Amino acid sequence: MTSRVAVLGAGLIGTSIALGLSEAGWETAGWDPDPEVVATLRALGSFDTLAQSPSSAVSGVDLIVLAGPPSSVPGLLGDLKTDSLVTDVAGVKAGVVPAGRHLAHFVSSHPMAGREVSGPEAASSSLFRGAAWIVITDGTDPDDLERLEGIVKAVGSSPVRMTAAEHDDAVAVISHLPQVLAAALVGEAAEHPAGLGLASGSFRDLTRVAASNPELWTDLLVGNGEPLAAVIEAYAARLHRWADAVRAGKTDQLVQKLFNAGEIRRGMAPAAVAVAVALADQPGELAKVGHALERSQVDVRDLQLRHATYGGGGILTLSVRPGEAETLRSALEAEGLLLA
Repeated sequence: MTSRVAVLGAGLIGTSIALGLSEAGWETAGWDPDPEVVATLRALGSFDTLAQSPSSAVSGVDLIVLAGPPSSVPGLLGDLKTDSLVTDVAGVKAGVVPAGRHLAHFVSSHPMAGREVSGPEAASSSLFRGAAWIVITDGTDPDDLERLEGIVKAVGSSPVRMTAAEHDDAVAVISHLPQVLAAALVGEAAEHPAGLGLASGSFRDLTRVAASNPELWTDLLVGNGEPLAAVIEAYAARLHRWADAVRAGKTDQLVQKLFNAGEIRRGMAPAAVAVAVALADQPGELAKVGHALERSQVDVRDLQLRHATYGGGGILTLSVRPGEAETLRSALEAEGLLLA
């Protein structure tokens, strides 16, 4: 018997979940309160069915995913009366977990994947491949927890168990603080127009997320206000120590700081995997790459083109999320391109 999922809130994350589960053999039903989003979903064909209301969407399904703005999740949970397994994907858990305690089968969760663009048009079935997916253990039935972890694995993610408090502390550092820093760095650079005009690779990498949805991020930052404010203050103190070391010319201290940071960064899992393709010296090669990118819907983090020493063709290196490398390789080979 085919499993069925209802997704309430069909933006980037919700639609990507539906696409991923659809590939795993699930039937998908979607609902979104925004008529423009619904029109887009109809044009894209992202869901098997689109419901007129949340109640009609969740009828007879095995899994309900709440994927609307974080501030909307507690209210949606409070209105639910169901025996289906329920999860949410909100980026802050403080107010979410208590709101779902009345449900028979509720496991809060948060996929650690996304893009700087939003909306169902940007959704991809491969968005979660290779990504961590946090599952919240507070008051959770062990069988429900294992059921959700199996579903998470079905879309290519690795489940990680945390309490709600551990989750909110962690995302304050690794998700919410970078968003604040990217916005602050762009704002500071805008005060120095000559420098902004010279910005290249490292600046673009550091500030990529500054282009993210401002309404969504305001919701997240305010929702995680206390943990995030504490992290921002601690980081500000750390920057002051850097300023003191630079001003005083403490070279030994600066070398040690930079060395330690480099060691920690190199010890982390790679943020991207490079896929290299050999381009022939003939028309249409880049068009084939474009078709492969369109088909695979991978998140390209960087690209570099190195021309061949003999003057024709070259090697194009595309950096993508670790879980998306095989998807891209398959798409490139399907276009008849030779992987380097």
